[in-house]
Amino acid sequence: MDFAPDPSTRDLTDRARAFIADQVLPAEPELDEQLAADPGRWGRPPVIQDLQVRAREAGLWNLFLPGEHGAGLSQLQYAPIAELTGHSPQLAPVAMNCAAPDTGNMELLAEFGTPAQRERWLNPLLEAQIRSSFCMTEPGVASSDATQIGTRIRRDGDDWVISGRKWWSTGAMSPDARLLIVMGITDPDAARHRQQSMILVPRETEGVHIVRPLTVFGYDDREHGGHAEIAFDEVRVPADAILGGPGEGFAIAQARLGPGRIHHCMRSLGTAERALDLARERAADRSAFGRTLSERGVVREWVAGARIQIEALRLLVFKTAWLMDTVGNKAAMTEIQAIKIAVPRAVQEILDRVIQIFGAAGVSQDVPLAGLWAGIRTLRLADGPDEVHLSSLGRAEFRRSSAL
Repeated sequence: MDFAPDPSTRDLTDRARAFIADQVLPAEPELDEQLAADPGRWGRPPVIQDLQVRAREAGLWNLFLPGEHGAGLSQLQYAPIAELTGHSPQLAPVAMNCAAPDTGNMELLAEFGTPAQRERWLNPLLEAQIRSSFCMTEPGVASSDATQIGTRIRRDGDDWVISGRKWWSTGAMSPDARLLIVMGITDPDAARHRQQSMILVPRETEGVHIVRPLTVFGYDDREHGGHAEIAFDEVRVPADAILGGPGEGFAIAQARLGPGRIHHCMRSLGTAERALDLARERAADRSAFGRTLSERGVVREWVAGARIQIEALRLLVFKTAWLMDTVGNKAAMTEIQAIKIAVPRAVQEILDRVIQIFGAAGVSQDVPLAGLWAGIRTLRLADGPDEVHLSSLGRAEFRRSSAL
């Protein structure tokens, strides 16, 4: 395993670092001002649109997507760039057109879409002309088990008809989210993992009802189009709106979640680095009882422990990316599950301690820590809760032969 970046990756990483440091981070207060000035707005604020123009000019666009439709980077090449975007999860990913759920949806369209589907949906997503949402999670079932999905998709002549309710459909509050990718049951009598299918649903289709926005620890995530609960009431779309084919929905979902999980982990490491930057500044400047916080043993221990966690987990993320590139996502599943468990847990702990260093300011709107904590805590549920991955990873461990 050689994790040293090649010259092209080093150049892109340097450009991304400069873009985020010089343009994205200074724009965070502007984003807050624009959101506060227009509380009813769910579309992209002007500052995001402006940053997207600058990112394209800098050649920092669609870097997440391998193959002919994207920049052609491998997972390992993309890793250091994705980590940098985690320094500003509100702005950097969407500025560079590498924000979820659009990333996963573009990957699905690139891999499973027909030429007509790619022309209608993938091309405008690649240009950030539209956004999209992924509708799998449901309020009525334990969504950690995707085979329990209650949404029904039945064939009626030349159409598919969808009935059900979804929630945590990220981005769907935004009018820019023109495409909803909906997972539901097309054949309840088929084998357990062949019952589900995915359908491409234009947002404006009759019967699609946006029920309400959902908040994450009180944050509405308006800069990313929020999270919606959506009702599908006899929604009718043509037969060619199916993605892949009937019964392929579960397999397609699994193909989507592998890259999504590692990208979340890459960005999370960047969030941890941002937190450590803030911790060093605060601890060096803040004095209590005659000494700066940086002179306190417990603070030094916290910072040292955070550095060890970040470095160790970065290596595991790099190894996972290398395996995905060399042997494929399925063969790398053990490592994907491991980072999905370990990285958000560690970064949550790091953020919690940095909040402690900041005291009451750490939970206020004056510093980004509370919002960063909310986002990381959510990752311990998104794309499968810790407990499901731990159970699966433990089951795989018991199947292993001796390490000798």
